[in-house]
Amino acid sequence: MSLFAELVAVVAPPVCAACGAGLPRSDGLVCGPCLRALPWIGRGGCPRCALPAHRGRACPAWGASFASAWAPLAYEATARDLVIALKFRSALPLAGLMAAQMSANAPPLPEDAVVVPVPAAPARLRSRGFDPADHLSRALALRLGVPSSACLRRRDRSARQVGAGRSERRSGGRLVVEVRGTSPRVVLLVDDVHTTGATLQACAVALRDAGAESVHAITYARTL
Repeated sequence: MSLFAELVAVVAPPVCAACGAGLPRSDGLVCGPCLRALPWIGRGGCPRCALPAHRGRACPAWGASFASAWAPLAYEATARDLVIALKFRSALPLAGLMAAQMSANAPPLPEDAVVVPVPAAPARLRSRGFDPADHLSRALALRLGVPSSACLRRRDRSARQVGAGRSERRSGGRLVVEVRGTSPRVVLLVDDVHTTGATLQACAVALRDAGAESVHAITYARTL
C-alpha cells in the first residue's frame, strides 16, 4: 500500500459499497457477507427475457428486436445496493467488480460481438456527469477481450424511466434512441438493470435499423 493510500485509509476508512460496514482492507469494495448474499439467478432462465420463470405467463420479450437477454443476478438485496451505489453515489470502481461477475458467469456469447452500452438519458447524464452503463460496458469489454462502441445516443422526449410503469415505458415516443454512424454487425448490448425491457427494445430497434444483424442484451441484474 502506498503512503497516500495509507493516509486516505486513516482519514476516510474504507466501507462496503453495499451496506456501509467498515472494510478490513483499503482496496476492497464489498464486504464478505454482502458478497455471499448476492442473489444469483443462474443460467436456467428464459433466453429471450432473462427471467428465471414466466410463472404461467407468456414471455414478455416475445417479438422483441433483441435475440437474447441474460443477467447473472436478481435486482434485489446486495445487487440492488451495488447498482444504486454505481448510479447514484458515483462508486465507479464497482463497474470493474460488476463486469467481473458478469463475465465469470455468462453463458456462451455470440462471436464477433461488439459491446455497446445503453446510453443514459440526456438529463441524467448532465446531472451525474458520467454514464454508468458506459463504465460497465467498457469494463466488460476489457474482461471479454472484445471491442466496444458507444454508438448509441438518446434524445428522450419525456420523463426518465425510473418509477414509470410498464405501459408508460413502452409508450411510443418516450424513448428516442439513435445510432451514430453504422451499427456493428453483432451487438452485445450492455446495461445495469433489465426491467420491462423497453429500453433494451428501443436500443435494439435502432441498432437493427442501422444495420445490426443480431443484438444480444446482457445486464448486471434483472427485476423478477
